[in-house]
Amino acid sequence: MSLLIAVAEEGNLSAASRRLGIPLSTVHRRIGDLETHLGSRLLNRTTRHTELTEAGAAYVAACRRILEQVQEAERAVRGEYAEPRGELVMTAPIVFGRLHIVPLITDFMAAYPEIDVRLLLVDRRVHLMEEPVDVALRIDDLADSRMVAVPVGRIRRVCCASPAYLATFGRPSHPSELARHQCIVMGAPSARHAWSFVDDGQRIAETIEPRLTITTAEGAIAAAERSGGITQVLSYQIAEALEARRLETVLAPFEPPPWPASLMHSGQTPMPQKTRALMDFLKPRLRERLNALPV
Repeated sequence: MSLLIAVAEEGNLSAASRRLGIPLSTVHRRIGDLETHLGSRLLNRTTRHTELTEAGAAYVAACRRILEQVQEAERAVRGEYAEPRGELVMTAPIVFGRLHIVPLITDFMAAYPEIDVRLLLVDRRVHLMEEPVDVALRIDDLADSRMVAVPVGRIRRVCCASPAYLATFGRPSHPSELARHQCIVMGAPSARHAWSFVDDGQRIAETIEPRLTITTAEGAIAAAERSGGITQVLSYQIAEALEARRLETVLAPFEPPPWPASLMHSGQTPMPQKTRALMDFLKPRLRERLNALPV
């Protein structure tokens, strides 16, 4: 398992051979024996590069978890649990990560000098069971899964515009009035866009004909601040702009239910010390930060 992980990380068998200090012929033989044992091809090999197959990627993710459990057991036997150590991998959405996770992670590293962190700031959903990720920050209604979710707050979906835009074009009093406004949406230009609202207790989706389509929340917010129109974003993304009065919220009575923000982990038992240390560090601090967001 360790050999296969080395091949996956190095990208070819020769580099893995040098890293582990074993003959290349041994690497070939052991990988071949493993594939024969499993009855499945794990690697696609070329003269220059080696890539994991789909089965290989899933197997490597499982190998990482198994080997980590072995290492945890060995540390326990050796009495090395006094100080959490090792490498942690965490993922979070890009803007949330920049605003809230990065400051806390740097404080965490100062408190735990034996733990290294890899922080993946991506807006796609990372699957903890398929990729080597220890902790994820998710903002969404969570589907049933084998993951363990710890709530840390709730995130509103808000419509906002600049004071100058509202002074020029007026403040909408109902979602249906958005059809008469300049709207800024995120996503592909060819996609159909609809914003969620609640009207008289019923969920509604208001189709939006955008004046401006942009690919990121930060871009949409920047355009709204320059009086480009009304946009719908997540509350934490505009907290600073609201406090500075560069933006104002509109249609607040029609906001959809907020999404939960949760810290998620695989539920591995016993939980690795490094993972427990990160969870215990982040939970109260994220709750404090999210509770302090402007309403």
